[in-house]
Amino acid sequence: MSREMSNTEPKGGRVAEVEPEGGHDAGGGVLPAAQMSRCLDVICPMHVIVEPTGHIRHAGPTLQKMRPMDPLVGRQFFELFELRRPRDARSMADLLASSGVKLRLKFRDSPATSFKGVLVPLPGEDGMLINLSFGISLLEGVKEYALSGADFAATDLAIEMLYLVEAKSAAMAASRQLNEQLQSAKIAAEEQAYTDTLTGLKNRRAMDHILGQLIAAHRPFALMHIDLDYFKEVNDTLGHAAGDFVLQKVAKLMVSATRREDSVARVGGDEFVLIFDGLVRPERLEAVALRIIAELEMPISFGDQLCQVSASGGSVLSEDYTRPDAAQMLADADLALYASKHRGRGCHTFFKPDMRAMQQEGDVGPGPERGVSGVAARQAYEGAGVSKPEAADLSVSKAQSAAHRLSGFRH
Repeated sequence: MSREMSNTEPKGGRVAEVEPEGGHDAGGGVLPAAQMSRCLDVICPMHVIVEPTGHIRHAGPTLQKMRPMDPLVGRQFFELFELRRPRDARSMADLLASSGVKLRLKFRDSPATSFKGVLVPLPGEDGMLINLSFGISLLEGVKEYALSGADFAATDLAIEMLYLVEAKSAAMAASRQLNEQLQSAKIAAEEQAYTDTLTGLKNRRAMDHILGQLIAAHRPFALMHIDLDYFKEVNDTLGHAAGDFVLQKVAKLMVSATRREDSVARVGGDEFVLIFDGLVRPERLEAVALRIIAELEMPISFGDQLCQVSASGGSVLSEDYTRPDAAQMLADADLALYASKHRGRGCHTFFKPDMRAMQQEGDVGPGPERGVSGVAARQAYEGAGVSKPEAADLSVSKAQSAAHRLSGFRH
């Protein structure tokens, strides 16, 4: 260092001149201490000038920024910093003997930021200049103290590292945003692939996926197949808009009749499959089925028209199979459903193994209504000795009675 530095100018307002080798300064002048400090603040913004007594005479602006509420000037160097290398330096004389040697030190108080540094003695035994840097702690220091490029010398490689960090952060942020967008698009695509667009229920693909998961996890569950009765008549007499409206109402009803952990899927035009995770008690499943049927038989208003439907259901329990198979359970639930239709519709049946043999003999199979026409529905009612208007009244009465009987049920 070619000149003495001090925050306090000696008599005359000038720092002592340090003569270069071979004579006086070529300019013949001297540099004021304040100006020297400003120069050091620019080229070494993390330096300290330490008096022979160990007191800090001046601190660079970046170093002071790290302790904004604690002025560094006047502090004892060893009170502020812990010297980690050389370890045996305990006094200013020991520290001065480390001139030119790489120093390792850190703040004693929190945050205990680590630094590396180098020391040079000032001429005339006027103390020492210690220049500090973060070293490998640069990123932590920048983040901890919210530093920017203006806090470092323009020639400091830290600037380039900061640019690289900022560029990396920007790239990472863009990558995260892109990944989030892709993930959202993936989730939306999966939801769309697993959702029935008309009703918002799960579709057949989702049903297959859920059944596969339950079977793989060896979880007990029940599967209920429900088919609407007289739905085709609604479509034929009132149009497809009325039919779509009825399907949406039916979907909401089935969701409200099941638990959060259960699943409701629309697997055909007027066919639904309900999957009950962990629920295998027949009496509770029967109650759910009766509640759904009773509520479905309530007339549904569409404009100034009333839509009248009912439902038939068939259920199977996973516990009835040594090795549950989704395809076999669906087929057996279908047999139980057709048994309900043969019993007169508007009812629910549990699968029994002998239904398979009955199917082969023709006693169980597609019932008299599979999308029943108005004529077939009328014949079904008339076969019971009831005209169609009377049948409608009977159906409403039956639904109201059943709804009243089951109004307190919640499974």
